[in-house]
Amino acid sequence: MANKVAQIWASGKAVVNGWLAIPSGFSAEVIAQCGFDSVTVDMQHGVQDYLSMVSCFQAMQAHPITPMVRVPWNEPGIIGKALDGGAYGVICPMINTKKEAEAFIAACKYPPMGVRSNGPIRAAMYGAVSAYQGTANAETLAIPMIETKTAIKNLEAILDVEGIAAVYVGPSDLGFSYGLPPKLDRSEPEMLKIYDKILKECDKRGIYAGIHTSGGADAANCLKRGFKLVTLANDSGLMAMAAKQHIAEARKAIKA
Repeated sequence: MANKVAQIWASGKAVVNGWLAIPSGFSAEVIAQCGFDSVTVDMQHGVQDYLSMVSCFQAMQAHPITPMVRVPWNEPGIIGKALDGGAYGVICPMINTKKEAEAFIAACKYPPMGVRSNGPIRAAMYGAVSAYQGTANAETLAIPMIETKTAIKNLEAILDVEGIAAVYVGPSDLGFSYGLPPKLDRSEPEMLKIYDKILKECDKRGIYAGIHTSGGADAANCLKRGFKLVTLANDSGLMAMAAKQHIAEARKAIKA
């Protein structure tokens, strides 16, 4: 299976990404049919573990989306295990220094580029078993999160680490680290200036910039700004937003 995210980026277009907080294969199957280019299982803040990640990947496999994961932390055991389980992209939280970025890349890549252990128990099923190891370093995307004041301070050093395909901005934590309220849809001038810096430095290096958004309108603004991957909230958030909208419509008749 080719990495659709990498193909879309190579064509000059942007990726619309789904996000799975709910540990359910059925929920994953529904989201995978909605038109996303990629769908990410959230093992950090979502209610997901390794087995639910695998179930989500299995449920999505019949659909033309790229399965990705956000791991809980920059730890080589879970990074390698997520890749072995079939992730085509790994988003890693709280990458704040060049050293942390180098450790993340090493965990994602097979030798000689990295130190990932060989054993792609599910990932190898996407193609010939003997072929996976030869293409994995190029096909799997290592995506560090930029979400702190420290990471912005070290941004250029982080982006210079070989093997980074993209970065993923966490607006809530990033704003929080600058003393602002933790939220996704940011309009503060100081935050937008930081976004522009990230986009500029990524563009210099041929690295793509992604971001988590609060929904369609926020995502559209981020795409116009230059981001090449946008995540539309998450499955639980979208469910709650839709439910509230329909409940509000129904209650208008009660009030009338």
